Amino acid sequence: MSAFTIRVYGILKDEQNHVIVSDEKIRGSLFTKFPGGGLEFGEGTRDCLVREFKEEMNLSVQVNEHIYTTDYFQRSAFNPSHQIVSIYYSVIALEPILIPFEKKPFEFNQTELALYEQTQQTETFRRIAWDLFSPNDLSLPIDKIVAQLLKEKS
Repeated sequence: MSAFTIRVYGILKDEQNHVIVSDEKIRGSLFTKFPGGGLEFGEGTRDCLVREFKEEMNLSVQVNEHIYTTDYFQRSAFNPSHQIVSIYYSVIALEPILIPFEKKPFEFNQTELALYEQTQQTETFRRIAWDLFSPNDLSLPIDKIVAQLLKEKS
């Protein structure tokens, strides 16, 4: 029997036209991805994204246009019996972005490292200038496709 994992991600650019990415350490692996996360039972995809940005970045966002939904088979990296379906939207911040941004990938502070020791998961955020941003900045195959689509549109 197989199961589906639904993930919802937001493409957020700041006022200086930087795209926001999340650097995560999960169970010993490092990933750079768009902010977002897993859909919870009883939740709509847009509601999920609003919740994820509030939880991860303490940021209220407005979910705008749908950008992409996975249209091919993608096996979960964490559970081989699960298929991943990822949904991407553009989002805009409804308030100033106040979280600290790191300059380099995977620069976790002591608090984030302590969280990792407890939960085997932590994250930090970076800004990448849109002109310099490319699919190679991201780790996940679906994110790379979305990044390429976005770059082709701009």
